[in-house]
Amino acid sequence: MTTPPKQALIVAHGQPSDPEPPELWLAEFAAQVAALLPDWAIKSATIAKPEALENQALNLNDGAMVFPMFMADGWFVGRVLPRRLKGQNLRILPPLGFHSELPPLAAALIQDHLSAQNWAESETHLLLAGHGSAKGDKAALSTRNFAGTLAELLPEIDIVQGLIEESPFIFDAARDLGDRAMCLPFFALEGGHCKFDIPQALDAAGFSGLRLPPLGHAAALPALVAQALKESRKNA
Repeated sequence: MTTPPKQALIVAHGQPSDPEPPELWLAEFAAQVAALLPDWAIKSATIAKPEALENQALNLNDGAMVFPMFMADGWFVGRVLPRRLKGQNLRILPPLGFHSELPPLAAALIQDHLSAQNWAESETHLLLAGHGSAKGDKAALSTRNFAGTLAELLPEIDIVQGLIEESPFIFDAARDLGDRAMCLPFFALEGGHCKFDIPQALDAAGFSGLRLPPLGHAAALPALVAQALKESRKNA
């Protein structure tokens, strides 16, 4: 029996108003994952770039994997992604935000910053900035669940949540956190929310702590995705 080729498509939302930069970033990210999986064919596409997803999925074999670079399993993962794949027999994996190794990765990242700043955990505040949604609770729930898991790994750090589209809003959560604080965007890519909405809310709140890149930009993330693909294929 012929073993099917090892194929995966990494999908992210992207930026509808300016689709090309996220598309290029995701392609570079996919290349980093591919370097860790030399016998795999790794493709990438954002939903925001017209026809990119359809074109990249076109030549995938039955059973090829789709890895959603999303932090929640909401509308885009549950409805838009399957519809755009047009009935192809592909395996859509759980989104990045649900991966069991993501909280330890985030905890290690935070501890590295604490060490660099020479801050004690007990004196530090962490603002986890998520998306939220006025149309459903899955985005906020994903952020809340991640914050809860992170609190178990970093029990001495005061972890607060702030959201863009619903309460608790980032502006309210970021006030009065002091200098020994850091903001970690719970986002996969650095789109308009991370470039504009979150900084504007932090500025308005007078936030004076560290502003970290979105979690999806962590240096260890390509290895996490590569391992997830390997394990999913092994357990298929």
